[in-house]
Amino acid sequence: MRGYTVEMSACLMLFTRYPEAGNTKTRLIPHLGAARAAELQRWMTASMAREMAALCPEIERQIHFSGGGLSQMQDWLGRQFTYLPQFAGGLGIRLHQAFMGNFRSGMKAVVAIGADCPELRTCHFEQAFSQLQTHDVVLGPAEDGGYYLIGLSRPQSKLFENISWGTGEVFEQTIAIANHLNLSIATLEKLRDVDRPEDLEVLNQMPICI
Repeated sequence: MRGYTVEMSACLMLFTRYPEAGNTKTRLIPHLGAARAAELQRWMTASMAREMAALCPEIERQIHFSGGGLSQMQDWLGRQFTYLPQFAGGLGIRLHQAFMGNFRSGMKAVVAIGADCPELRTCHFEQAFSQLQTHDVVLGPAEDGGYYLIGLSRPQSKLFENISWGTGEVFEQTIAIANHLNLSIATLEKLRDVDRPEDLEVLNQMPICI
């Protein structure tokens, strides 16, 4: 990690799904087919896991998964991570519960990411944790109007309520709530997610075979 250190108990959470054909990357299935969409999910999650593995070992690294089982996840991504099944409910509920679990265990900075942003790198995680030393919230805005990363320095349940998940309003709605709560906000650079056929262009310069 080339000299990067943290001065607090911190955790990075990856939210992902086991790549079963027909149950993942569903918006890409009409374009790629179920099998190729699942392979894309497999590649992007494995790539993100490698970026997580490069983070300094003092930071707890968790994979919150749905689909599959613990042994399947460990065989796929390795045993260097803590694996936790995702909570039931919508995305906002799942995120909030995962953040709360880590804060209850004594974490002082918690960051959540998904597996949909192939441009996301270890340096972005480092920037997020650095910003959380002086800010309440850090967000990584996505080109589609969502966010690819959210980090908190303490519980903020309101940030996950009344959000139009899956739309281009997610980032702006979250910023508006944070401003209403008088939270200090840091933002990272804007990156591109891969959720729809038109998003596949971002992969053109990347070594991927699906």
